[in-house]
Amino acid sequence: MKHTTKVTECPKCGGKELGKGHQHSSYSVMYPSNKLSFGYDVEYIICTECGLIIESYVEKPEKFKGTL
Repeated sequence: MKHTTKVTECPKCGGKELGKGHQHSSYSVMYPSNKLSFGYDVEYIICTECGLIIESYVEKPEKFKGTL
């Protein structure tokens, strides 16, 4: 999944340098509710000045359809 963001500045500290990170290990993936699944990585847009997680999203969001 390609994700683009229009965020250009940290809302907390005003920092202009943002980074992208992945959280993926057997304990830090997102699982759909009420479905058998392996789980999917979580990605973040992070301020490299203060560490604020500005945005987070799950890879393969289509796998979560029908989980409510």
